Amino acid sequence: MTRGGRPKTKDQAERRCIATGDVLAKADLIRFVVGPENRIVPDIAGKLPGRGVWVSANQDALELAVKKKLFARGAKQAVEVSATLVSDVEALLARRVTDLLSLARKSGDAITGFEKVKDAVVSGSVAVLLQASDGSRGQKAKIRPPSGAKTLISCLNGQELGLAFGRESVIHAALAAGGLTKRIVEDAARLAGVRNGPAPDGAKEGNKDE
Repeated sequence: MTRGGRPKTKDQAERRCIATGDVLAKADLIRFVVGPENRIVPDIAGKLPGRGVWVSANQDALELAVKKKLFARGAKQAVEVSATLVSDVEALLARRVTDLLSLARKSGDAITGFEKVKDAVVSGSVAVLLQASDGSRGQKAKIRPPSGAKTLISCLNGQELGLAFGRESVIHAALAAGGLTKRIVEDAARLAGVRNGPAPDGAKEGNKDE
């Protein structure tokens, strides 16, 4: 059941962050499992076998989990944690988002180009605006995101967006509703948190496995 008393669906399933103690939707967390040689492995897609250890998709929460050795507590065993775990998670998330964007482009659900994106946003034919984090602030201000929540993705730089569209660099892109858009928005939100999320309140005990 959810906190509101409604039956909980698979997509709404919640887990507890081992670093902050917060109970969040799985889409807002990063799952880890114990891999070969008792090494903690990021499970970005959430499909690897084994007991899940969950951390908020937040740079400070991840760093706290590493610093306080909270992965061993969550896994209930001694584990090895890479010194580059946080940057590894960031790289994996960035790759996942660009790969999903590439698939959306191939299916016709993602477009790029200033004029094309601007016209699509004005006409209301797209659901999400993407703008490179290193793009000109003045240029980006010329296109406003669609109304509503979670309609702007700005955690990727121009080169990363370019990878998704087969170009050297991309500043503006847009996604149609449906297709892979929901997954891209969720994973982009996790990437944004890992890159510049707020600090957690502190470590608390508790973990719920899958």
